[in-house]
Amino acid sequence: MSEERKPRGSGRPSSSGRPSSDSRPGRGGRTDRPGATRDVRAGRDAGDPRGFRPAPVERDQSRVRPRIFEPDIPEDITGEELEKSVRAELLSLSAENAKVVARHLACINLYMDVDPELAHKHGVAAAHHAGRLAVVRESAGYAAYRAGHYEIALKELRAAHRISGDVSMWPVLADCERGLGKPLKALALAGSPEVSRLAKAEEIEMRIVASGARRDLGEMDAAVITLTCKELKVKNEPWSVRLHYAYADALAGAGRDDEARQWFGQCAEIDSDEVTDADQRAQK
Repeated sequence: MSEERKPRGSGRPSSSGRPSSDSRPGRGGRTDRPGATRDVRAGRDAGDPRGFRPAPVERDQSRVRPRIFEPDIPEDITGEELEKSVRAELLSLSAENAKVVARHLACINLYMDVDPELAHKHGVAAAHHAGRLAVVRESAGYAAYRAGHYEIALKELRAAHRISGDVSMWPVLADCERGLGKPLKALALAGSPEVSRLAKAEEIEMRIVASGARRDLGEMDAAVITLTCKELKVKNEPWSVRLHYAYADALAGAGRDDEARQWFGQCAEIDSDEVTDADQRAQK
């Protein structure tokens, strides 16, 4: 017959069936196991009624949300100035936060042309308050781009693309790479599959950026070829003036002055708002 099993512990069982007090571990549990309760004398004094207090843990600064500069918002800016589609994307935010973000976005539009640096600061503030929204990151990216902060613009626009999958900012991403002195990266973007998803205006803009990247590399003839396309025959689209001007400028860069003057002249004819100096360059 097998030996009768003894209760856990070396002491005899008490009348209640539990080990006697001299065989049980202290109320804090065994002190020889990992994670056992520490001696209170290692923290506060044993007589302190608040008990043991562990040593303070230094906070991981990488997880601390940095404070930013919040530019002033004019009192007459309410956020209602934004398009309805943009305001609709802010509905996932709390009402108070949505209003703050909307007002910052409205300020980006207000200052983009007159004070790009201030518009950029409003973009930073908007992204700080609503960094998970594509429309906010995209607006902040464009503001940074206009202010010449190309690294920040790349970061914000890439984030917007990850969130929404929208590729409309591809030409701006490529131009940011040019601004950072990386024309090969700009050309890589221009040759990526995403370009096939661009609308016509953005496709033309990407051609212009790619042509500029070729010029950055000293490839002047290639810059002209990049812009040689059937769209040069179109004269009544919003992008027509930019394409004609870029083509004429590329010809001038390649030393084809007579052709350049001819194309600057054609550009001047369709530039009714005189947004370029095509007319002056056609006379040189």
